[in-house]
Amino acid sequence: MIHAYAVQKKGDELKPFEYDPGALGGEEVEIKVEYCGICNSDLSMINNDWGISQYPLVPGHEVVGTIAQVGNAVKKLKVGQRVGLGWNSRSCMTCEWCMSGNHNLCLTVEGTIVGRYGGFADAVRAHEGWVVPLPEAIDPAVAGPLFCGGITVFNPIVQFDVKPTDRVGVIGIGGLGHMALRFLHAWGCDVTAFSTSPDKEAEAKEMGANHFINSREASALRSITNSFDLILSTVNADLDWSAYIVCLRPKGRLHFVGVAPSPISAQVFSLIPGQKSISGSPLGSPATVNQMLDFAARH
Repeated sequence: MIHAYAVQKKGDELKPFEYDPGALGGEEVEIKVEYCGICNSDLSMINNDWGISQYPLVPGHEVVGTIAQVGNAVKKLKVGQRVGLGWNSRSCMTCEWCMSGNHNLCLTVEGTIVGRYGGFADAVRAHEGWVVPLPEAIDPAVAGPLFCGGITVFNPIVQFDVKPTDRVGVIGIGGLGHMALRFLHAWGCDVTAFSTSPDKEAEAKEMGANHFINSREASALRSITNSFDLILSTVNADLDWSAYIVCLRPKGRLHFVGVAPSPISAQVFSLIPGQKSISGSPLGSPATVNQMLDFAARH
């Protein structure tokens, strides 16, 4: 039996729960959970904010632990190995996206806590392809959030070939935003933090921001027109996106990893002359997770 904490209905409290996971699949591993982060997505799932929750629901998708069991077809992982598991736990491994290394874009990718039981437990199971070894240089006690928030903000750096000479803005200095500042600073970029909280300036600069903009001040935004190669939005809020598009340089990109609740509105003519883009991305593939961990271990 696996012992866990679950909610029985929308918005319920976490309470002890146990379940029989059945036989271990041939390509599955069972992770003995040592640590598990708490992500805002866990709260969204508990409250069924996205309409995809199934109850009883065991949250937890920022897992660090050791391999306790391996299926008879597992090739790359061994019992006792320390690993991490994030939002995704399985993909088909045969479609064009999986075969090209873009497992995170698989149309049947499976969430760790969507329709299955997650990591607020003493054990959790996943396909071996989505379980990534943790470098020894990374402290396992604090590594969990890298497997969700960390890879969410690291993935665009890789996907859009962000260069150390690029000027990058980060909107929102919260769970995602503070990790974006750290990664981009270590990457070598000139980094600007955008926040509606002026009291975050000192902390944002300590985390790696070279500059800080109080985004409540319209004059501050106007002063940085035509400044950024990339602006990364990490907030779950509706903002005046046109004001940020004006801040992009030619070929600049306004990129979303935070879920703005309302449709995004922009004048097409604000995009065409400068060949600017608006885009979004999910978490990264296992290969990109591995790349992120290697980079984090170095820095």
